[in-house]
Amino acid sequence: MPEIDCLVQNNMIIKYYLKPFLLAFVFTLLITPVVIYLAKKFNFLDIPKDNRRMHNKPMPIGGGLGMYIVISILSLYFLKLDRMLVMLLIGSTIIVVSGLIDDKKSLSPKMKLFFQVLAAVCLIIGGVKIEFFTNPFEAEQMLELINLLSIPITIFWVCGITNTINLIDGLDGLAAGISMICAISMFFITRRINHIAVTFICVLVAGACLGFLPYNFNPAKIFMGDTGALYLGFMLSFITIQGVMKQAAILMMFVPLLALGVPVFDTAFAMVRRKLHGKSIVEADKGHLHHRLLAKGLNQKQTVLILYSISIIFGILANFIADFKSQVGLIVSILIIVAIILIGIFSGMISNKEE
Repeated sequence: MPEIDCLVQNNMIIKYYLKPFLLAFVFTLLITPVVIYLAKKFNFLDIPKDNRRMHNKPMPIGGGLGMYIVISILSLYFLKLDRMLVMLLIGSTIIVVSGLIDDKKSLSPKMKLFFQVLAAVCLIIGGVKIEFFTNPFEAEQMLELINLLSIPITIFWVCGITNTINLIDGLDGLAAGISMICAISMFFITRRINHIAVTFICVLVAGACLGFLPYNFNPAKIFMGDTGALYLGFMLSFITIQGVMKQAAILMMFVPLLALGVPVFDTAFAMVRRKLHGKSIVEADKGHLHHRLLAKGLNQKQTVLILYSISIIFGILANFIADFKSQVGLIVSILIIVAIILIGIFSGMISNKEE
């Protein structure tokens, strides 16, 4: 009976996914005070140097280390130790080490990119790469990407998504909360596709972010730093590739774009804005969406909660699109993305005005 099947399915969700979520939440909640102590002891501090900073006193940084430790240990506990998991852990370790170095001494953009490419190569060695798409208008025709081409596309995606989370990490609790919402959105999508390992990673990332938020939400006791922002971005890039982008349908390329809508589109608008006005695309500015909301008179908490709400809407749209048949879903996805781009343009997201 459908009702019984639904009940059994819901019980399975609780049994398999609630436990790792709660463990990630509790362990991160417990380990973060230790990370705060270590950050202060070893002088991992973010000292305000310019008017882009939202804090006016030195703050402990590198809080992402706790999330990395918890997610890594629980991944080893819950998941089969195969090549994919080994390379994911190696890649994430490279990202975290580079983040810690950057939080302490500041790395050049080229060195950051080097570490990110190295981590992306680890994923590829583990079999995590974008391989092929189908043509949604001719179901029998397969447009195969040559293996040689799939590698640079995968590296570009991993580096891009890794940096999107870092670029929105400008307010207390923003990156952690957005990453949690993105992971939850991807959880529902990957669960329907039956990617069990990736679904477990989704709940571990979401649980760890929730456990970190009590220390990071305004007023923050610690910042996640590049250690956390780059790590969460890297994990989300893995989730999107292994979870949906290995599906043989070009539609699935649009699903993660929507699920990660806030960081992806905010970063895209920032890059276009900087390029149009003769700036380096890696040069920091105060034109991000959270800066513009603050300029409208909102406080940090209000701004962060609004961006959480927008991210939830994007997540719902991504899940909605994932249920469509390929042709219809592709058309709807394109229309939604065009609408977002137009809204961004007309709302001034590519203007150089830093209010």
